[in-house]
Amino acid sequence: MDTAFWSHWGWPLATAALGYVYVALLMAQWRQRRKPHQLAWALGFLLYAVAATMEAWSEAAQHWDPTVYRVYIVIAAALVGLLGQGTVYLLFKDRKWGNIYLAYNLAVTAIFLYGTFTTDLGPLTPGITVGGLPLGASGTFPRFMSMFLTIPGSVALLGGSAWSVAKFWSKPEYRYRAWANVLIFIGTLVIAGAGSMARTGQTVGLYPAEMVASAILLAGFLMAGTLEKGAAAVRARLGAARTKREDADTPTDRP
Repeated sequence: MDTAFWSHWGWPLATAALGYVYVALLMAQWRQRRKPHQLAWALGFLLYAVAATMEAWSEAAQHWDPTVYRVYIVIAAALVGLLGQGTVYLLFKDRKWGNIYLAYNLAVTAIFLYGTFTTDLGPLTPGITVGGLPLGASGTFPRFMSMFLTIPGSVALLGGSAWSVAKFWSKPEYRYRAWANVLIFIGTLVIAGAGSMARTGQTVGLYPAEMVASAILLAGFLMAGTLEKGAAAVRARLGAARTKREDADTPTDRP
């Protein structure tokens, strides 16, 4: 299989479809519970789906519009920051820390977006454009701004997942949450690794990696669900133990 197969527009199209499904599920959760981490994750995956849609459209047309590219390259980094944002809101009860990180993400995104619209772009070549090369050499402004979004976001996702695995593994009723976070950890590693390779110009395989990562992340978040499943299991176990104890304490009639 040649590079054309791995850069085919069908890969990002599948990623976009998974992303929009994910957004709908997360928004349904948010409407029920109104938790900030759910909204942040929903917005992050919305950007994920929109970025994949841009990839699919541009690769199918074999042409990247300069304005589309400028927006694409920013949201492709900002989405990682938003996913990390959701994890920060989830882990810290005091929303102050999540709000501080939100202000940081917004400031970096604004600077990055300004930079992309004030920089002359290099050739927009389908299949390799997604690596950021049109913005200039690695380490130059505005290209280097992406790492101020992707690195903290990835660290937050990976750290949050590792913490959740450690927290829930010893609790049988909540162990499903531990396995869910193992999937989230793996999905984050896949997309972070592919993105790092793309930034060095090695973009072959980025689109399939995005699709695989989105499927793994979707499975992880769906498996995690809410704490209610584990809480219900705990209540059932305690109820059964209470009933058994009451039965043991009840005197029996003897002939």
